[in-house]
Amino acid sequence: MEDDEPEVIGAVTVGTPPPLRPPEPDPVVRLGPPPPTDTARSWLLAITLAVLGGVLRFAGLGHPTDAGTPVFDEKHYVPQAWQMLRNGGVEDNPGYELVAHPPLGKQLIALGEWLFGYDPVGWRVAAAFCGTLMILMIVRVARRLTGSTLLGGIAGVLLICDGVSHVQSRVGMLDVFQAFFVLAAFCTLVRDRDDVRQRLAAVADRIGDSPFGPPLGVRWWRLATGVLLGLACGVKWSGLYWVAFFGVLVVLWDVSARRAAGVARPWVGALRRDLAPALWSLLAVPVLTYLNCWWAWFGSEVGIDRHAVGNQVGTGGAWSVVPAALRSLWYYSGHVLDFHESLDTPAGHPHPWESKPWTWPMGLRPMLYYYESSASVNGCDATECTSAVMLVGTPALWWPAIPVLAWGIWRTLTRADWRYAAVLVGYAAGFLPWFVNIDRQMYFFYMTPVAPFLVLATVLVMGDVLGRARRARSERRRTGLLVVGLWVGAVVANFAWLWPILVGLPITPEHWQAELWLPSWR
Repeated sequence: MEDDEPEVIGAVTVGTPPPLRPPEPDPVVRLGPPPPTDTARSWLLAITLAVLGGVLRFAGLGHPTDAGTPVFDEKHYVPQAWQMLRNGGVEDNPGYELVAHPPLGKQLIALGEWLFGYDPVGWRVAAAFCGTLMILMIVRVARRLTGSTLLGGIAGVLLICDGVSHVQSRVGMLDVFQAFFVLAAFCTLVRDRDDVRQRLAAVADRIGDSPFGPPLGVRWWRLATGVLLGLACGVKWSGLYWVAFFGVLVVLWDVSARRAAGVARPWVGALRRDLAPALWSLLAVPVLTYLNCWWAWFGSEVGIDRHAVGNQVGTGGAWSVVPAALRSLWYYSGHVLDFHESLDTPAGHPHPWESKPWTWPMGLRPMLYYYESSASVNGCDATECTSAVMLVGTPALWWPAIPVLAWGIWRTLTRADWRYAAVLVGYAAGFLPWFVNIDRQMYFFYMTPVAPFLVLATVLVMGDVLGRARRARSERRRTGLLVVGLWVGAVVANFAWLWPILVGLPITPEHWQAELWLPSWR
């Protein structure tokens, strides 16, 4: 026996070296796969779905109205938008400070009124346009999250058939604009994550030059995220929730990227290399963008509280170094904050369509925006017809929300699945903060910016149901396709059934009652 051969005793080999540990994955592999390569086909699909959704969003946009006037909360924002056209971008408000939100959403409504006039199409066209673009965006970001053009297309179909997104895209209110900017910010944030990992993969051979990893240069996608979040705040202050939640998410992603690249000290590296640029991009840039939304107010001589300094506010004091215009805006914003903080539910006299956050995930308390029942309903062919517009989440999409979100939390905790984590952060930012003050008046339409994240979470679950094409057995794959196909078909059929009460078509009173599936819908 040679000296270097192991000794064999019976059936046992003595001296055999232990099996080698599997090699660590290459950092380039750990940083993630490249996006799918079917670029032309995926863009064609996204544009086709956006056009289809746009046709549905714009169809009959001028109906319904309240005898030619706005309906529901359109009565607040539509006249204010028209005032902006007359007053150089600011609202009239003699005697009362009832301007409860920043100007950007109303300016977008005003743009439609400038193009088409002061009529229902004019005050709704901007919302319909933004609602249509959201379909394009969700197809693209779902494809990037899942690596599947099929699932990206399914996301577009689900958003088209979401009753909340559809109705809010057809009214002159603010929430769809905030949803648009929040979803756009999420798209650029995901794009920034991929861009950072591509940069680290490109310098993988030099990662060990510093224990903190390399600096990553200017991150244009993250800057775009900051601008978009500032615009979301320029529509409603609740955009601040996404600024905070997305800011935390970016820090965790930066640490994760450096760890995957093999950086020796990823946490310290992220703090040293990425924290200061992140504060600039996701704190300073949103603030500057938000202030720019007030351009008309700053340039106005008649804007509400524009010249509070020197009148309601003294010119001296510790804050006198701050420009008077910013101090006046702070004073005015304090009045708006007081309005929101005092907007409590009156004891014994709640708003008929008010709801609390625990009812929102499944859409258990929708909202009636418009209702008319008589023989004079436009288009009525019966002795009596009902025309109604109800903000209701498509049940086949909204009712499974609890198990969908629970599965997302499970995947995040057990598999560290960054995709579920990202979508859950976007969902939580628009949902959890409303539990801070339960006594405040709240309404289901606050979930408008959250609806796209419900769609994305649902698509991720559908991806798990399908299984990976390369790993799943053919029978497993076919079963998954059947389940997903039935689920998507149920959403589409459900949307078609609800269509009359989403757009205000004339229906019989019996049909109207059949549309109201739950007692809480009445």
